[in-house]
Amino acid sequence: MARILIIEDNPANMKLASLLLQNAGHSVLCATDTETGLTLARGHAPELILMAIQLPGMDGLAATALLKQDPATALIPIIALAAMAMQADRDRSQVAGCDAFIAKPLRYQELYAVIDALLAAGKRGAGPMP
Repeated sequence: MARILIIEDNPANMKLASLLLQNAGHSVLCATDTETGLTLARGHAPELILMAIQLPGMDGLAATALLKQDPATALIPIIALAAMAMQADRDRSQVAGCDAFIAKPLRYQELYAVIDALLAAGKRGAGPMP
């Protein structure tokens, strides 16, 4: 399966995401802040990133924009995670370069479906999901 980086500062959300991904057979890298997340993304080349929008210091959307501007990480699909599924958050995540958006709390069926679609699209060389 895939190596997936989770960038999430909430311990309960991190634990849930990690367990869901491991149960699906993925290997998981974890970061609780954007600086650590950026370092892991650049150093370990994950196949996908789950990025919380609200993070201490630099927010997840600013981190996404940096990753999408870097040729070494630009093609890694990024799923924005937000506690509130507001249309403004969806729009901002799309502008920042996120490939998908999921509202928290995570629902495993939605999470698995989005991850599978993005990983399959990456193997086919397709662009971001609508």
